[in-house]
Order: sequence, then structure tokens, then C-alpha cells
Amino acid sequence: MDKYKELMDKAKEASKRAYCPYSNFAVGACVLYESGAIYTGCNVENVSYGLSLCAERNAISTALGFGEKTKIKAVAIYSPKQAYCLPCGACRQWLSEFCLDKEQTKIILEDKNKEIVVLTQEEIFPYGFKFNFD
Repeated sequence: MDKYKELMDKAKEASKRAYCPYSNFAVGACVLYESGAIYTGCNVENVSYGLSLCAERNAISTALGFGEKTKIKAVAIYSPKQAYCLPCGACRQWLSEFCLDKEQTKIILEDKNKEIVVLTQEEIFPYGFKFNFD
């Protein structure tokens, strides 16, 4: 559980760097990979709202940009404005694309009492889109 707290603390720190002048809804994410590497991201809004980037996708993109090749073991997501700050649908799909395993990849949240809550990718996104070669 100490590792999950560490990831949440990094997500909290990342949320302080969010660029969210339109929604005022800061979000930070911290992604842990199989390699042990950790990457953070924050949401970045745009006046053309559809061009905004969520914290989770920002962290994943940063990891890929640095050459990360392993799968996601865990992701902590935090907003100072909302307990249980779950990823949006687009981020759930991105996590599904890069996760270690839907039943093993952990989604780390914080409840209203500041307690760590751990879910799996399977619990938050059981029917993600997958390309099937069959």
C-alpha cells in the first residue's frame, strides 16, 4: 500500500501543474510501468474543448515519448475537487490499450476521507474495444 500512496502523492503533485482555465477542474495522474518507471501528467485544456488532454493520456504519452515499452501496472488519478476521480471513457480505452492485464492493472483513487481505494482496469472498463484478428 505504500507504493500506492507514493503514486497518489505524485498524482497530487502533478494536479498542481494542470492547465484548466475553463473548467477549473485540475487532474493529475501517475503511471507505474512494469519496468518500474513512473511518469506523471496533468490535464491540459484548450478553448476548443475537444482538443483538451486528460492527465492520464498525458502521462501515457510522456512515457511513450521517453521510449517506455513495458505495460502499465498501476495508475493513480487525483483531483482536489472530486473524490474517486475515475478516468473518462477515452482514458479508460487508452489504459486498456497499454495495461499489463485488465485484472492485474490497478486504478488507484482517493476517497472523501483521503483513504486509498484500489480498483482494477477490469472493474472500471470491462468491455473495452479490442482489435480481433480472428
